[in-house]
Amino acid sequence: MALSMYEISVPLILRGLGQLEHLLAKGVAHARETQVDPNLYVQARLAPDMLTLAGQVQRASDTAKATIARITGVEAPSFPDDESTMEQLIARSGKTRAFVDGVDRGLFDSAADRVVEIKLGGNMMKFAGQDYLLGFGLPNFYFHITTAYDVLRNQGVPIGKRDYLGKLA
Repeated sequence: MALSMYEISVPLILRGLGQLEHLLAKGVAHARETQVDPNLYVQARLAPDMLTLAGQVQRASDTAKATIARITGVEAPSFPDDESTMEQLIARSGKTRAFVDGVDRGLFDSAADRVVEIKLGGNMMKFAGQDYLLGFGLPNFYFHITTAYDVLRNQGVPIGKRDYLGKLA
């Protein structure tokens, strides 16, 4: 049985965002247990030239919204990048999940062949929808979730692979 564009996008993104929220909540809990302000994590980063935790969550959100919007032809909501608390980061992920989950499933029927054009490094790139999803959208999304995990782990939050993966079916 062939998988549909819906099946290889929406459930994966919803799961990823749900796990991101779980990781952020574990960060809040750890900070409170160790009597640290959880909002200090928001500006934490792995290296000086990398995005902060807030930036990683914002890019995961933006990538999720843009990927679904580009392959279905809908308009993605715009969120300002102004989160300064862990609760705001969790809320942003929740708003992103609501958008992704709300896109009409029927719009995915022609998504595999939809032409997606994006500007990368000053160059316009054209992809078929399926190639964009599998070769750019999902890898980019998971990069930012993984990096958010790494930032939290680097801050001493006791998370592991099971926290990243979540419950397996």
